Amino acid sequence: MEVKTDEKLPYPKAVGFIVANEFCERFSYYGLRTILSLYLRDMLGYSDDGATVIYHSFTMLAYFFPVIGAMIADGWLGRYRTILYLSSVYACGSFLISITAIPPLHLPGLSLTLLALLLVAIGTGGIKPCVSAFGGDQFKLPEQEKYLGYFFSIFYFSINAGSLISTFFTPMLRAEVSCFGQDTCYSLAFGVPGILMVISVVFFALGHYMYIVKNPSGNIIGQVCSCIGHATVKSCKSKEKREHWLDHADDKYDRNLIEDIKCLLRVLVLFIPLPIFWALFDQQGSRWTFQADRMRQDIGSWTLQADQMQVLNPLLILIFIPLCQIAIYPFLEWCKIIRRPLHKMIMGGFLAATAFVISGVVELNLLPTYGTPLSEGLGQLRVYNGFNCNFKLNISDGLTKEIHMTTIPPLSVYENLDIPVKNSVEIPYNIKGDTGTACEKIVYSGNFHVVEKGYTSLFISSNDLISFVDDNDKAMNGVKIRFLSNLNSVATIRVDDANKNVTRLSIRSNDMEQKQIQKGKYDIWVDKTRVISDYNFEAGAVFAINVYEDSTRAYWANPVMITPENSVHILWLVPQYIIITLGEVMFSVTGLEFSFTQAPASMKSVLQAMWLLTVAFGNLVVILVVEGHILNAQWKEFFLFAGLMAIDMLIFTSMTFRYKYVALKSSTEDLTVEEIILPDKPRQE
Repeated sequence: MEVKTDEKLPYPKAVGFIVANEFCERFSYYGLRTILSLYLRDMLGYSDDGATVIYHSFTMLAYFFPVIGAMIADGWLGRYRTILYLSSVYACGSFLISITAIPPLHLPGLSLTLLALLLVAIGTGGIKPCVSAFGGDQFKLPEQEKYLGYFFSIFYFSINAGSLISTFFTPMLRAEVSCFGQDTCYSLAFGVPGILMVISVVFFALGHYMYIVKNPSGNIIGQVCSCIGHATVKSCKSKEKREHWLDHADDKYDRNLIEDIKCLLRVLVLFIPLPIFWALFDQQGSRWTFQADRMRQDIGSWTLQADQMQVLNPLLILIFIPLCQIAIYPFLEWCKIIRRPLHKMIMGGFLAATAFVISGVVELNLLPTYGTPLSEGLGQLRVYNGFNCNFKLNISDGLTKEIHMTTIPPLSVYENLDIPVKNSVEIPYNIKGDTGTACEKIVYSGNFHVVEKGYTSLFISSNDLISFVDDNDKAMNGVKIRFLSNLNSVATIRVDDANKNVTRLSIRSNDMEQKQIQKGKYDIWVDKTRVISDYNFEAGAVFAINVYEDSTRAYWANPVMITPENSVHILWLVPQYIIITLGEVMFSVTGLEFSFTQAPASMKSVLQAMWLLTVAFGNLVVILVVEGHILNAQWKEFFLFAGLMAIDMLIFTSMTFRYKYVALKSSTEDLTVEEIILPDKPRQE
């Protein structure tokens, strides 16, 4: 009988719906994940550590649920219904987080956001092992093998296109669109990916009558787990010695299955060190994004958003994959640096460690821009001068009780940021205005109450020495300003955009609460008098603006910078992104290829699930390190992860020496679609 060639069979139109579904789903996932860390910190009020833990918990679940999704598809619902049902769950989660981010609704942001993230993790994780395989089901093999190759090329392109576009576009929606009276618009930034996810479900459902839908093929993951469990119990109970402990399962399970599991376990042993790589890699969306947010982001007239830096990874990966095949690998083989696939993985791991060394060095250079942090055994004191004249401050040093005299300049501040303190200390002081000035009759004396790891801040005014609660932590989304007003009567203070002539902030002069504005040039008015013109407030800085009204009813003002602006440029992060992406190509793509060729055909779907679990456990490592509060500085944490990665690769190197490469043939002659498909993306995200 003559076999039809692929030219005689039409290209399956159904795959168009599957590719469109994948593009929309990847756009939705990466769009949400790109802005998630900043949303958790800036809108829900989490600390950097808290946002990092939730971000990596979400990522961990997204890579744990593929195992569940594969079991549901293979053992119960089949691929089509699994994709349809879990995509609907996914769409509900995407819709929920965008609705929760609308400020006027006043929804319980924390609980609903966590619920939304759980739904998204279930959805994206559950469909991950099904979509590419379902696309492969639409082809008749071997007649359409050529068309199948085209499909996976298009499928891979749609994944990268979706992730690349959303990673670049979504941060722009977040930062450059204002809505609901705020300078940012997270509801729109989450809403667009949410709409794409709804479209994804619709596209997929529209192709229903064209799909080839196969019945569930059997839960191979369940069989493997059951066989291993049975063998473990039998080997513990039985006194009979067998060549391999899995041989004890031959009373219940097929010999071919047992042999394939033996081969599988030989590969899985090498997976043990792999999670550490993912612990480093996935911090691009958390720790590295927070690091970028503390840097200068303007490139000419354009602002490169902190979360937008993540676009470098999918962009560079499209460059490095062909570059490695054409140039880098041949050169390294010529130099005899790499000879086996595992050698590429080792080099990829060391590159990841190098990237974190670089990020640690960058963090050290950022430290001077953070101001002076609160520390154990120390307290901070600031005394702000609310007059346009000098004050003499006589103050004890707190230890020897020796009196020091200093001058506080007009509308300026006295700072002592490293006062030795155990719990708290009372420091005697005397403040007196200069003779011959409007301040000469103003005298204050008493004790400053300075607490350990705390701010003591006071403002010299006409009526009193006013104490207030300070917050000099670096501004993470714009500029922090506080007005300290020494006026004869309450007035209105306005902060106007100097370029757009728009009022950005209007308060009463007796309001000493800290406010936040976006970076830019501003005019500051007291009632109808402009006291500051075209002042450039740079991102990240913290200011106290001292305002004074003299006896002639003239106003004076001076911005006092308490915490420096972001001065290290964000482009200094590019080297670490380049190196970790090159490491990813060597580690991830090679690892998938190695495990695919070394595992039996019947175990390849199990191996893919285990590979994804290494990503999940890598994110768990980050959670444990952050929650353990092992280190008190971010640069130390970066170097810790670099050290862990280096040690991990040394262990992995020793394991590779004992590994024997084998050319295995499946115990099953008929290969299923899952055994010939490409991974949905080399980076497996």
